[in-house]
Amino acid sequence: MKRTILDKIIIVIIVLLAGLFCLLVGYTTYATQKALVAEKQNNLINEANLLAKQTIASYVQGITSMEYLQLRFDEFEDTLKTSAWFFSESGDLIVASNSGNLNVLPHNILTIDPELNMDKGFTQTGDFYNTFSGTMISVGIPISVDDVRQGYLILHAPMTQLDSQQENMLSIMYMPFFVILLVLVVVLAFLSKSIIRPIGKLNTAAREYAKGNFEVRTGVKRKDEIGELSDSLEYMAGELSKLDEYRKNFIANISHDFRSPLTSIKGYLEAMLDGTIPPEKYDRYLNIVLNESKRLTKLTSGLLELNNFDTNGPALKKQSFDITDVVRETRNTVEGVYEKKKIDFQIKCPAEDTIVYADKMKIGQVVHNLIDNAIKFSPKGGKIVVTIYDKNDKVFVSVKDQGPGIEKDKQKRVFDRFYKTDSSRGKDKQGTGLGLAITKEIVKAHGENINLISTEGAGSEFVFSLTRSSNRESGQIG
Repeated sequence: MKRTILDKIIIVIIVLLAGLFCLLVGYTTYATQKALVAEKQNNLINEANLLAKQTIASYVQGITSMEYLQLRFDEFEDTLKTSAWFFSESGDLIVASNSGNLNVLPHNILTIDPELNMDKGFTQTGDFYNTFSGTMISVGIPISVDDVRQGYLILHAPMTQLDSQQENMLSIMYMPFFVILLVLVVVLAFLSKSIIRPIGKLNTAAREYAKGNFEVRTGVKRKDEIGELSDSLEYMAGELSKLDEYRKNFIANISHDFRSPLTSIKGYLEAMLDGTIPPEKYDRYLNIVLNESKRLTKLTSGLLELNNFDTNGPALKKQSFDITDVVRETRNTVEGVYEKKKIDFQIKCPAEDTIVYADKMKIGQVVHNLIDNAIKFSPKGGKIVVTIYDKNDKVFVSVKDQGPGIEKDKQKRVFDRFYKTDSSRGKDKQGTGLGLAITKEIVKAHGENINLISTEGAGSEFVFSLTRSSNRESGQIG
């Protein structure tokens, strides 16, 4: 049988309480008994002194008779339930209260135990040298009249007289324990309702999330640590739901992007083999097949690069370099493409210092992706402006075009993998939807940011930051 946390808590508490209760019983029994015995001994000593003054002194002085002394001793025992023995100075027994059998009593107290010092008095607990069948509290004091030693008086009170007192005291002491136990039961019931049950709900919700049902809610609304845990669990479920949706879209997108070129390649090759495409047109369609193959290669390379970012992150070989040189080199690379579209490509550099510290090759890839994207969506006769400016210890690169712009609700998704603002996926046959995703990962790996500013119908501007070089040693691994 599986035990809940509450079961374990109850078992631990019961074991602890049982142990504490045993210790409490043992200690309180010993302590109360010791205190009661000490108090009884003091009372007996006081009673012995009083009996000596009121009764024995008059007998010693010859005022009262032996019979009167015996009578008073018997009354003393009947009233106080305490036996009284009177011994002479030589230790011989003179009078014993209510003694039906004098043979069992010690006839000389001085010979009963050499270590018993009657001249100083004594107190002890026990059967008094096998005289009594039960436990007795015994006290002995010397008796003097007019400063002359006249004998010794010993009183014995049964221990049973203290039992009822001890039981009353212990019951008073144990009552708080049972009150605490009752309060503890109430607390455990409260814990069961306020902690254990919510945890059970959280556990149930977590199991549903593990099954892929992210719509389930915990049903726990509290303003404490459990409430925070519930909120975190529901937030995690929301993120997992988004991730699951992203996974499905990812599979759909990659299937589409792989299927389209493969279908084209397969169709054209089959048409060439069955004679639908005549040999004189082979060159044209073979170039189409080659371009589709290049597209597949580019798509595969992008996926491998992104996968490497996800697992280990891009390995950066940072160095100091002039970002303006990188922009110029990129412009020279794509010169034929933007001139074909009669695009006015401008580079502006108001920054005084454009030396940055980063991975030159990967930042070059970022610049190329952004410029290539700007050319792709710029209309014929449009304009692209790359601006390099600095602020504090950062250098910023802005790539601005005059394209159609991006709708506001789509701007947050432009950096998602396989996302294309053209939902029909027809305008950009060569694109893979991975360029901006790779761009963001590279910038992020440098600890920098990239942002999009776009107005529908007025163009888009991508701006990313880089750390200004501060005489760092070239070639350092980031």
